[in-house]
Amino acid sequence: MRVISGSAKGRPLKAVPGMGTRPTTDKVKEAVFSMIGPYFDGGQVLDLFAGTGGLSIEALSRGMDRAVLTDMDKKAIDTIRHNLQSTGFSDRAEIYRNDAFRAIKALSKREARFDLVFVDPPYKLKIIGELLEQLQQSGLLAGEARVVVEHDAQDRHEESYGMLEQVRRAEYGDTAITIYQNRTRV
Repeated sequence: MRVISGSAKGRPLKAVPGMGTRPTTDKVKEAVFSMIGPYFDGGQVLDLFAGTGGLSIEALSRGMDRAVLTDMDKKAIDTIRHNLQSTGFSDRAEIYRNDAFRAIKALSKREARFDLVFVDPPYKLKIIGELLEQLQQSGLLAGEARVVVEHDAQDRHEESYGMLEQVRRAEYGDTAITIYQNRTRV
């Protein structure tokens, strides 16, 4: 695993030890960023179930200003810290060891707003719809925010969740990426 493009291009990323985390492959990561970027002119990114931190680090490398990364696994948190340090992004990121729903609630109290959100829960957890609804209700999504969901290719999700509308879906073997765009009322 490595940073594919941007200011930290080519830097290797450490994997989370053990079999508990399924890192996003470089192929899928490249596809995601070709769909949503490929580069950014600032913005805030939230990475729920961050694992190695690879998706947020890629977003920072490609121009996002700041990232908030959350994961429940202590090994993942240690790996995220290492990867942020080795890519030089430690000062542009906050890391929390927390459940995704609690993280959403805590960030809502801080009135945080995100332009990009990565949602990549373990495939066996069937909580994506609930997470997308919670993200909206919490007010965490900026006006035209995009939410990138990584999930099992066999799983199908709603075309829309409130103001989040599905704009793209692609499959890469057992993995699927579904992208939602926040549609604010005018």
